[in-house]
Amino acid sequence: MDVVIIGAGVVGAACAYYASRSGLSVAVVDRGPVAGGTTGAGEGNLLVSDKEAGPELDLALLSTELWRDLSAELPHSVEYETKGGLVVAPDDTTLKALRHFAEGQRAAGVVSAEVGPDALYDLEPHLAPGLAGGFHYPQDAQVQPAQAAARLLKASGAELHLGEEVTGILLESGTVRGVRTSRRTLHAPLVVNAAGTWAGAVAALAGTDLPVLPRRGFVLVTEPLPPVVRHKVYAADYVADVASDSAALQSSGVVEGTPSGPVLIGATRERVGFDRTLSTEALRRLATQAAALFPFLADVRVMRTYHGFRPYLPDHLPAIGPDPRVPGLFHACGHEGAGIGLAPATGALIAESLTGAEPRLPLTPFRPDRFPPPPHPRPARAQAPTTPQETP
Repeated sequence: MDVVIIGAGVVGAACAYYASRSGLSVAVVDRGPVAGGTTGAGEGNLLVSDKEAGPELDLALLSTELWRDLSAELPHSVEYETKGGLVVAPDDTTLKALRHFAEGQRAAGVVSAEVGPDALYDLEPHLAPGLAGGFHYPQDAQVQPAQAAARLLKASGAELHLGEEVTGILLESGTVRGVRTSRRTLHAPLVVNAAGTWAGAVAALAGTDLPVLPRRGFVLVTEPLPPVVRHKVYAADYVADVASDSAALQSSGVVEGTPSGPVLIGATRERVGFDRTLSTEALRRLATQAAALFPFLADVRVMRTYHGFRPYLPDHLPAIGPDPRVPGLFHACGHEGAGIGLAPATGALIAESLTGAEPRLPLTPFRPDRFPPPPHPRPARAQAPTTPQETP
């Protein structure tokens, strides 16, 4: 193989898709099934509305174009919907802050329109009364994330090794030569770390550091309903929650319908490691905030809840591109809650890096080595062997 990609979520799948289109032979390995991690616990958001002007917004705008192309190119539906987003403000002070935020975004190419209090109800008739206004973002969209990952992988033609944990990165004189899994050895001069919340552990297998941490989130799923929520609708404080560095539980109302009828309700964030304990406080907050946005939801049954872990990096930007500390190692991880939306642009940039092509966006903001070394650096490795073997 030319390249081994670690991770069969939507980011790894997008890397495989664009790498294969660039003429590379690709293997994808994952310790679980396709979309078995963060991707399978996502809502499928493709958002520009929650990102301030800067590198992540540039990545999101490129992905917006690529998702539109992929929705036509992939052989089966990924439930791509250009539903648009609606950010609502409870008072004039919040509306003024949203206005300032939107002005900065427009300079970067985001399309948005301020919506007055009366016009809000033309867009979403069931919203709570008394809101001050909001902003409509027609570029926001949605996909079914697990389907998207599966379709991308199938279209890539990549060799899949599912249910195989990567136990080592093969190095020769400090340069990548492949990976060892629980079942086999895969030789390749290029390895892409797209392991989501476990990307830090994969980086450590190569003797390097990437400070990826899990950030837990819950979602409520209602009984099937008629099409009563037309857009992705969220309260303005969601934007602040996304950008927050707090480890404590945070929640803000995010509500959207699905083609099959259930309404999805989010969003919470907290850094509790990989603790999968059900948080009744998080669920209570979600239900309360959703009903505050759409009062009719107070009488709707919740059929189930699920949760997952977003791969969090301290500066809220993903790591994308080559790791200069380990030749042959590339990273595509740390997208936090935006990985589904940012996957195509990430995959395209990785493919360009793998083949030596000029990347269509600057990679400097996403450099994997931009973080300071950990307080207790790992001991220096012994002299690299002359034949490939696992790192400790």
